[in-house]
Amino acid sequence: MSNLKEFIIQSARPLPVVVLADVSGSMGVDGKIQALNHAVREMIDAFQDESDLRAEVHVAVITFGGQAAVHLPLRTANGAAWSDLGASGGTPMGAAFELARRMVEDRDALPGRAYRPTLVLVSDGQPTDDWQQPLVALLGSERGGKAFRMALAIGADADHGVLQAFLADPAARVYRADEARQIRQFFQLVTMSVSARSRSATPNSAPTNLPNNGWDL
Repeated sequence: MSNLKEFIIQSARPLPVVVLADVSGSMGVDGKIQALNHAVREMIDAFQDESDLRAEVHVAVITFGGQAAVHLPLRTANGAAWSDLGASGGTPMGAAFELARRMVEDRDALPGRAYRPTLVLVSDGQPTDDWQQPLVALLGSERGGKAFRMALAIGADADHGVLQAFLADPAARVYRADEARQIRQFFQLVTMSVSARSRSATPNSAPTNLPNNGWDL
């Protein structure tokens, strides 16, 4: 068994998942921040159960509320220790885009052999800083441009135009959560997407045949 574990560690390539989470003050109402904490914790727990010779899931969480910060540095899911988020301040989404770009392009944190990252953006409001140029830089970077991207708009005040620009594909879907429980459903979809890639013979390919988890298409 020890020889098998050594082989898996040596052979598996990092499959990074970076969550950009809005933790502005408005996330503190209607149970939104509690639902986000539960959903991200559940996602990380699910990734810890993944074991594949090809891919090893790595997870990071960047928050933006008052200021943008790395809440959970990029590391293997098995080594991730989650601490719950609080909600306060504005929505500096542009600063979060810049942190994400630096993170995925950091060759020390992510070696060249890593698979295409998945970037997940969750917000219930509108950016309160300059977001256009940081987003252009993220999408124009080598890994940021190739990343799989998913976006969730929480509530009616979320800026769907910004979230759609993040996806950079008119045909890509911005998911919407009108209730706290749908935040969990969205992260279950993220989990299934990443897990499908990790188990695939071609982890750099987009997953197919994912359920819509109760959302109407």
